[in-house]
Amino acid sequence: MPFPFALPTTSSVSFTDFFSSSTHPSLPLSATTCRGVLRDALKKHKRLPPPSQPSNLPIVLAALNEYIPYLFALDAGLGGIKIAGEEVDIVLVKELEVEWRATLSASVPGREPARVKLKSLESELFFVLSTLGYVYSSLARAQLHTLYNATLPTAEQRAAAIASAMKYFLEANAMHGYLVARAGQWGAPPTVVDISIPVLSALAELTIAEATLITVLKDDPYPGIVLEDRNKQSKDWMFKSAEIPKVRAHLFARLCLAAAEHAAKAQAMLSGASRVDESLVKYLDDLRRTARGKACRFLGIDAELAGKTGEGIAWLRGAKRELGFAAVGIEDEKKKASGFAKLKKEWAEKREDRRIEKGGDWGADAGKFEEGRVVEMLEKKWVKMNDTVSFPSLP
Repeated sequence: MPFPFALPTTSSVSFTDFFSSSTHPSLPLSATTCRGVLRDALKKHKRLPPPSQPSNLPIVLAALNEYIPYLFALDAGLGGIKIAGEEVDIVLVKELEVEWRATLSASVPGREPARVKLKSLESELFFVLSTLGYVYSSLARAQLHTLYNATLPTAEQRAAAIASAMKYFLEANAMHGYLVARAGQWGAPPTVVDISIPVLSALAELTIAEATLITVLKDDPYPGIVLEDRNKQSKDWMFKSAEIPKVRAHLFARLCLAAAEHAAKAQAMLSGASRVDESLVKYLDDLRRTARGKACRFLGIDAELAGKTGEGIAWLRGAKRELGFAAVGIEDEKKKASGFAKLKKEWAEKREDRRIEKGGDWGADAGKFEEGRVVEMLEKKWVKMNDTVSFPSLP
């Protein structure tokens, strides 16, 4: 469940006021036209209701892909770099000034993030490419949402959605990774948190962590079983228990631990950045917990397949502690299993279900509640198996 990025908006700018070209006189004007199209697409996308925004993402992506070549052409011309063997002469008339809305910077709750004034073409390039990375992550998010719709997807639809999401995650990771490498050439750090090196590095680690978990989701049958079991429209009351090879269970545990490590790195990088949006920091912590909880679950599955049901139950209870759904002591565990804490957890799960149905800001918990349901299902099943003791008949 990817992070719900909010796409930034920007002010209008005329490049003809800041750049001129003797070899390509129409280049600044063409760049201005394409930027105007992108600005309108971002503003329209922002005004759409959340359920309608995923279907509008291809329009924003097309506007970005149309504008970015002109942006790189201006950048290459200023640096004296030839494009396809052709010289592009760009003269800086005066320093470029643009405004972008910083969506990852901390803001007053209930208020829209403020626009920040930026100078230089480099800042414009960084914000545009960062927005492209957000769009790719949002497209992956839209693909994964199809897995949780009221109408459960077929195996072919599920595989296609996961493959598309994986592709978009890798594209987003490439964008953020490129910006991190390019930011290393800056003489002074930027004043905006959104395009600072710690945030860009954290986003690169975040996307690779989500892509790693997608690899596990592709062959993990248990979330689908839990989803089908609580789906009101499902008529399949009887289903075959999921089978997972022992070797793959151990492999999946390693992949989940790798994803947790990437999430922990991103969390540590954000600690070095000031004024970062709290929702992103919390999401990274939830993602790390979810990945570690998945790893414990797969280690439990590996133990249960080897006939060690008791050890598997212990791994599941360790997974609940990693997810933050279990107390430390036995007495605290009994208290937590009933009363207000249980009602609070059920209410949070129902709220997340409503978010998924509406298609809005679902998945802000990084799949933590969904993983908790899988762990609870397996724990209930294995405890019942472990407590069942058969005695031989007396002669």
